[in-house]
Amino acid sequence: MSIATLPMAEAPTIDYAATAFLIVCASLVLFMTVPGLALFYGGMSRAKSVLNMMMMSFGAFGVVGLIYVIYGYSMAFGSEDIGGIIANPFEKLGLAGTDGLVNPFGYEGYGNIPELIFVGFQLTFAVITVALISGAIADRVKFSTWLVFSGLWVTLAYFPIAHMVWGGGLLSGSESGLSSLMFGSTDGAANVAPIDFAGGTVVHINAGMAGLVLALVVGKRLGFGKVAMRPHNVPLTMIGAGMLWFGWFGFNAGSELAADETAALVWVNTTVATCAAMVGWLLIEKLRDGHATSIGAASGVVAGLVAITPACGALSPMGSIILGLVAGVLAAYAVGLKFRFGYDDSLDVVGVHLVAGLWGTVGAGLLSTSTGLFYGKGLDQTIIQIVIALASLVITGVVTTVIALALKATMGWRIPADAETAGIDTAEHAETAYDLVSRGGRVGVSGSGPIHDARHHTESLSPEGAK
Repeated sequence: MSIATLPMAEAPTIDYAATAFLIVCASLVLFMTVPGLALFYGGMSRAKSVLNMMMMSFGAFGVVGLIYVIYGYSMAFGSEDIGGIIANPFEKLGLAGTDGLVNPFGYEGYGNIPELIFVGFQLTFAVITVALISGAIADRVKFSTWLVFSGLWVTLAYFPIAHMVWGGGLLSGSESGLSSLMFGSTDGAANVAPIDFAGGTVVHINAGMAGLVLALVVGKRLGFGKVAMRPHNVPLTMIGAGMLWFGWFGFNAGSELAADETAALVWVNTTVATCAAMVGWLLIEKLRDGHATSIGAASGVVAGLVAITPACGALSPMGSIILGLVAGVLAAYAVGLKFRFGYDDSLDVVGVHLVAGLWGTVGAGLLSTSTGLFYGKGLDQTIIQIVIALASLVITGVVTTVIALALKATMGWRIPADAETAGIDTAEHAETAYDLVSRGGRVGVSGSGPIHDARHHTESLSPEGAK
């Protein structure tokens, strides 16, 4: 994703094609969160928790969407850098000064887009990053605490890392970044720039590490490891996975910010990496467990999408297949780590997003056609990729731990045990996803009794005539 979003001089001409492209892509990324991620996570939850799980995605969208407009965009992409960590949140407070055009490519005559659509595109990235975390703590946390966490975390973790990677900060290819300090710079740019085309560090490592921390701080669900906690609606999860795959083309190809040759390459790379990851996951399931499952296919799809995200603009299609295949295999094994180490990552945020995100970020250094180790270009790019991945892990880990412990000591994370047992949907939202008790339908209360629909039943229902 380009980071040079400086205003053009002297009445630039808008690039209508690039603008329309980005509007569509921003809408696709919005579609990824609601309903895509909400359905994907909702189907994987238990029947008594599905509404809460979906509400966590919707709630995150509401909170983060507002914050992004108020100060988030300025904090991530403002021009007034503060120590390479954040930009001045007051510079573009309330989107002040964003009513003109910008040229994210840094040269005139191509790609001039309204800054507001760049804001909208980036807003959807912030939203889905927060929503992804929710899968690690399904079934057991207060909705109010989740909403407060969403606001604090996006402010203290997401915006700084977005600025550091995409906004010209310490983890970018700028002259003052870590890569320039390590390998030098030329004409204000790092000689070996970090590769994170669409969010390996900013989105997936960030969300995956936060999910791990929350799973540890919040604690396990009641009965974890003892009671089967199977997905309640696998078709719902498959539909959500398909929506995520569809929306991901906006996520990845849209990060080019124009409909050009690179966007076309990104589309193909995203497709084949995802195909390979799904096949890899299913192969592991078949060899290990004897069955290739629907949940495995859906999870493999997401693992491939996660892995190719940082690397999609730097690899060839064949390199993308290799990257995706390895991602599917690694993630298929990684989802079992929670049982070995005893942390309750409910919907496998760690196994999929953290592990595949780490592999995709490091794999970009190995498979990049221009700077990758496997193309004879040396270790420099791989070293930079490892550095930015580790830096993201540490920053997110520390910040999330502080926020999570502070909320645990003040608002508290857990709903009461009896509420968790009965179902968080009823306890937190006073609703249920499915009406499992008959209210005058065609079958009896037991689900197998005689028909008593009013259209067919002619006997008196008065106390005297009741049987």
